[in-house]
Amino acid sequence: MGTTTSLSQLLTNIRPYLAMICLQFGYAGMYIVTMVSFKQGMSHWVLVVYRHVVATLAIAPFAFVLERKIRPKLTLSVFLKVMLLGLLEPVIDQNLYYVGMKSTSATFAAATVNVLPALTFIMAIIFRMERVKLRQKHGLAKVIGTSITLSGAMLMTLYKGPVVNILGGYSQETQNENSGSDASSGQHWVGGTIMLLSCTVGWSAFFIVQSMALKEYPAPLSLTSLICVMGMMEGGVVALVMERDMSAWAIGFDSRLLAAAYSGVVCSGIAYYVQGFVNKVRGPVFVTAFSPLAMIITAILGAIILSEQVRLGSLLGAVVVVIGLYSVVWGKSKDEKITNGEGKSQELPVVLQIKNKSARVIFDEAPATNSSTAVKNPLSGEP
Repeated sequence: MGTTTSLSQLLTNIRPYLAMICLQFGYAGMYIVTMVSFKQGMSHWVLVVYRHVVATLAIAPFAFVLERKIRPKLTLSVFLKVMLLGLLEPVIDQNLYYVGMKSTSATFAAATVNVLPALTFIMAIIFRMERVKLRQKHGLAKVIGTSITLSGAMLMTLYKGPVVNILGGYSQETQNENSGSDASSGQHWVGGTIMLLSCTVGWSAFFIVQSMALKEYPAPLSLTSLICVMGMMEGGVVALVMERDMSAWAIGFDSRLLAAAYSGVVCSGIAYYVQGFVNKVRGPVFVTAFSPLAMIITAILGAIILSEQVRLGSLLGAVVVVIGLYSVVWGKSKDEKITNGEGKSQELPVVLQIKNKSARVIFDEAPATNSSTAVKNPLSGEP
């Protein structure tokens, strides 16, 4: 019995970690698939709309059936938050991300997203969703880790460096060609980096607002469906304004359809739900702390499938970011232990005291009997 309880507790504790790790594999695949679709001429404005059409069709039936009895009423406050969530992530974040990725590379885009935990941590402090105690080691670790993460992001932005052949697949001719094209693509790289950092700010704000919305509307599947519907509608309006060529909306059975289906199901529908679940259990900072894993997977897949260049500046900056993130996650884990410890230390004595008092009341009210038949109080050892 004890072994089963311990195993169940272990699975409960590691479930948020496993969920976020699996989600990073899903994001890495999305980076590669969407980059291939862009090379085949797909508009990112259209992709955002189709992505959330697929996500709505995939999640809405589950939300309708599984949360039919627990779904609260949609108040005006929740509706406004859903509108803001649909604008922050589906419209602003994804479009800016796709623009930045096309101007740089899938690997660099995934590396830039590593600044997400630091920005989320700062916003969580501003909105009083995160505690910082500088006199304690774990509080200081979170602040220092955030500073290191931001420094790594600046390093990736300001320093490109030479190409690093992580798979040994680049020839001298390829390197000469790359060096010749660096000057012409420099301004696009800077602009793409600004877009990526801007999208990360929007993504951080999304997690903060999502955490607020879940407190008022504790039905994660239904909230996910509403976000997808709102993202589809708002993204559709933006796409009709920005994409005047109606032929861009036509897709066939190719990588463009795959990009819409994959990103819709995995990175919008499932991702919003998983992030909402972990956000409710561990908070927004924990949700964003696993992005370096997606960068590593994307770098490997990008070099193999897309033959992308990996710059020294991106690698050095990514290493610095990972070090900073480890410091933040360590501080968060200590916060969890302290919070749980305080909760237990406050709960157990109260429960025992209530039970002890209840038992004394029962025995005090028992009818008087002779000493041979008196029942002893098991808690006090007295009749």
